[in-house]
Amino acid sequence: MSYLQTIQHTIADGIATLTLDRPKHNVLNIDMMTELNGQLDQLATDGSLKCIVIAANGPSWCAGVEVADHKPAMVDDMIATFNGIFERIHRLPVPTIAAVQGACLGGGMEVAMACDIIIAAHKAVFGQPEIKLGFFPPYAAIRLPQLVGPARAVEICTTGRRYKAEEAHRMGLVSHLSGDDNFQETVDGIVGEIKACSPLIVRLNKRAVTAHLGLDFKKALSGVSDLFLNTLMKTEDTLEGIASFEEKRRPVWKNR
Repeated sequence: MSYLQTIQHTIADGIATLTLDRPKHNVLNIDMMTELNGQLDQLATDGSLKCIVIAANGPSWCAGVEVADHKPAMVDDMIATFNGIFERIHRLPVPTIAAVQGACLGGGMEVAMACDIIIAAHKAVFGQPEIKLGFFPPYAAIRLPQLVGPARAVEICTTGRRYKAEEAHRMGLVSHLSGDDNFQETVDGIVGEIKACSPLIVRLNKRAVTAHLGLDFKKALSGVSDLFLNTLMKTEDTLEGIASFEEKRRPVWKNR
């Protein structure tokens, strides 16, 4: 484990875990966001990586962005640094998981929803309370309609209300709901399914989804078929997957 000022960082078996650790509620300030961006930059170059988990210490996952950093003298730097998190997560070639065990509010909820998968404990709470301080959440305005639909996105942003994890799960924001007592077991189970796969094929699966978003059906089908025939089928790991199935054994991935 390596420990930086506000982020704990571990890598094991192709799984990177970034743990938010700024007591008491992991409120993001410019320095913490800069640190997170640096960690994401390093992980983006790791070809053996299969998945990134963003977890947290403390009673909250992340209670938002430091209000003081919204002041006119700092807000340009804050927004540029904050947007850097979403740009980096968006470019990551591997799946990202937000493992949310507590309050996930404001900018914290935005970081969580930037991830591909949100796993939430029953005690987790979600909300975009920015309106109560005279703001709106920029990234949420883009991302929330994709996850929960435009009408519910407007509700979330204009009421500033908090949602229990069960309600967030029903509306489609949360991917997996877990009991509080077996939360880490739930996270480990989902991560374990990814960990069992080839790093290369994990990346190709994510690319197959993300590279064809927004295209019309014919272009999307042509593009994903080309990726399948001319990239996937030429990897050693796909051939190994076929062979291991026929030979009734576990595959031995080579990441190529």
